[in-house]
Parts: sequence; C-alpha cells; structure tokens
Amino acid sequence: MRVALLTGASRGIGRETALALAARGLALFLVAEGTEAELDGAVADCRAGGAPDAARAVFDLADPAAPEAMVQAALSRFGRVDVLVNNAGIRCRKPFGTFTRAEFDGLIGVNFAAAFFASQAVLPAMRAQGGGRIIHVASQTGRVAMEENSLYGPMKAALIQLTRNMAFELAKDGIQVNSVSPGPIATQFNIDSYGRIPGRVEQLEGRLPVGRLGRPAEIAEAIAFLATCEGGFIQGHDLVVDGGYTIV
Repeated sequence: MRVALLTGASRGIGRETALALAARGLALFLVAEGTEAELDGAVADCRAGGAPDAARAVFDLADPAAPEAMVQAALSRFGRVDVLVNNAGIRCRKPFGTFTRAEFDGLIGVNFAAAFFASQAVLPAMRAQGGGRIIHVASQTGRVAMEENSLYGPMKAALIQLTRNMAFELAKDGIQVNSVSPGPIATQFNIDSYGRIPGRVEQLEGRLPVGRLGRPAEIAEAIAFLATCEGGFIQGHDLVVDGGYTIV
C-alpha cells in the first residue's frame, strides 16, 4: 500500500488532490490547520473514492516544530510515506514598501520553510524504502512579476529552485522531486480575492489563451500524475499549469 502525506488538504487544490490520489488507490494522511470538520469530510470522501485507508491531523505549519512532527505522525500511523505533497501556503498581497517583518517571517515559514523541513524529515524513511516522490506546489507567480506580489512570488520562486536542488541531490536515492506551478485557479479563496477588485476576473480571463480560470481538479490531476506515473525520468521539473498565462 502506497501512502501519500498531503498538506493544505482540507479545501481547494489540496482537497481535490487528495481525491485524485484516492482514486489512484493511495492511502492518505491529510494535514491542515484548524479545520477538523473539513478534514473529517475529506477523509470520508477519500475512503469513498478508493483510498484503502485515510487519516488526518491538524498542524499549524507556521510552528517551526510542526513539519517534523507531521511527518512522524504519518509514519506512526502508516509506517511509511511514499509521496509527500507540500501544498500548504498562505498569501500576503501588498505594495512593496509596506510589508512588516512579521508578515515576511510568516510567509517564509509556511510557504518555504515548512516544505523544506518536511522534505528533510521524510528523507530517512524514503531512503529506507528505496525511494519516494516529493512534490512542491509552487505558482506561476514564481516565474512572472505581478502587482503586490513582491513577497509571495519570490517565496514560490525559491520553492521552484529548491525542487531543482533537491532533485539533483536525491535522484541517486530513487527519490523524484518535482513541482507544480498553478496559474489563476477558481478556488474559493481566489474568487473572494479577485472579487475585491472590480473586473479582475474578466481581466485574467482575457489574458488567458484558454479564456477561463483553471479548476482545482486540473491542478490535482497534474500533482497526481507526478505522484503516480510510471518511470523515474521526470526529475527536477516544474510543471506549469496556467492555461497559457506565462506564454503570452
């Protein structure tokens, strides 16, 4: 039985990814912050959707001790972790020049440090198993400049570069490391955020060659592909799933 540990699993892209992995027969250890009812619902849906087993835990990944504790909880529950999906993230959109140190530390803690230290924590188990897969959920904003994005974008760019460096070092251990960079996706969080700016959704759709926002399930399918595809020749790749945003 293959086991996937997934962060940010209670809603949006994370929940859809959990369902996509369940449909492919993986057992799931789902993690999110302070959303027990949503996590319970996700666990039930994963079991109904094909997962041989599913469990959940609440961790605040802003806590420096949480990434390692989360991995140990998954290993205690299942005895192995074959796939780690670092999906959890927070945003802080403001004009450059107005960020506080607390905002900087908070974003780097959840968006970069949590993925970094969770990956380190799972490494001994994956090496002992003979391999595994680690997938970071980055963003197209790690590749292009956008307004009020001078903190979130660089953190995602760092995650993409972390993917490359980890892949370079860990390939010899049979560990595949890749990332997925979503474009504008119609999560509830994004819809609420875009709604604060009149015409923002229409502006984005007008720029996208496909003419619409992406669906969370479309990102989930990309993550599930990297987690379960046959062969080990995809290494250190950032899979951009953005409806063509970055080719315009």
